[in-house]
Amino acid sequence: MSSASNYHSYPPLFRPSAEAKTGEALNPAVKSTAVGDGDYDGVPVIDFGCMTEIRAACREWGLFRLVNHGVPERLMSQMLERTEKVFSMAFEAKREAFRDAEMSYFWGTPAVTPSGAAVASKSSRSPHWMEGLNVPLKRVSQYHCKEPTSFKYFRSLVQEYGKHQSRVGKAIYEALLSEKINFGAKTTSNCSKELGRGVISYLSEDTGILRLYRYLRCIDETGKEEEGRAWGIDAHTDSSLLSIIHQDLIGGLEVYNHHQWIQVKPIPNTLIVIIGDMMQAISDNKYISAKHRVKVNKEKERISIGYFVFPEDDVVIESSHYKPFTYADFRAQVHHDLITVGSKIGLQNFITHCNSV
Repeated sequence: MSSASNYHSYPPLFRPSAEAKTGEALNPAVKSTAVGDGDYDGVPVIDFGCMTEIRAACREWGLFRLVNHGVPERLMSQMLERTEKVFSMAFEAKREAFRDAEMSYFWGTPAVTPSGAAVASKSSRSPHWMEGLNVPLKRVSQYHCKEPTSFKYFRSLVQEYGKHQSRVGKAIYEALLSEKINFGAKTTSNCSKELGRGVISYLSEDTGILRLYRYLRCIDETGKEEEGRAWGIDAHTDSSLLSIIHQDLIGGLEVYNHHQWIQVKPIPNTLIVIIGDMMQAISDNKYISAKHRVKVNKEKERISIGYFVFPEDDVVIESSHYKPFTYADFRAQVHHDLITVGSKIGLQNFITHCNSV
């Protein structure tokens, strides 16, 4: 991806000072201590046509690499190219183009509301060196950009790509349900759907969201301590049921497993599937929500496209490990924690008394 000096496209917060451009950066990048510089990163590989090992991967890693998924190679390349082109626009032009639009533009934080507005955090840490577009797939056909000529093709790409991601996500979800796990759900509306096995589904395709990210260059890598230094996105778990990540070849994604951070090697035409908090809860902790992070690069920007799918807001999640809650409850608590504490606490807020330590 582009490594030319295109700082006019960066949010002002991330534009380096004159001193930084000559090597005296104010926000040094983290020099990662993650393992996995070789060709093999240890991440489980699952073939979409034969997902017999998927449950073991989700128990042990909460993450796997998906191959033979059926998303056209050309479509994947076009999505990366078009996403890079959109982010390369001048910052002011991006902000104006996506103002009051179904697609929303955000930067400095990965935490956004359902409408795409950034959630303010109390944290004193450096901002995340990223910018993003929040694209609710249910409403993408309604999207009317203020620059329709430039974005008409982009919208059609997003629609096609979203359909493939929805197909892949549903198949993975059903494969995870094929094991007899005590999935229980209650709903206050008629939003639930029946799977062929008669199991009430938490997954609602209407909740599918694409989030397009550009991780920005952070010029310097000096310093010895990681604390307080810059990250693309620092360590977190996803609030989703499933997250499906399509990354370019720059690298930077890391997953925490077996008490160490492991670099997830970028491999062309593969997808990284991440188990989210909601899947951990509904599986009664049989599947783990993978902790992961993204390091910044001082020379190159990184493009990543994530598909996230959630339960409907009013579906009650029941588990022997957690108090009953809805996804709306969970999301509200996460936003409250970000505002008051400065970081996401997540499922720990809902642990039952008998499971607390």
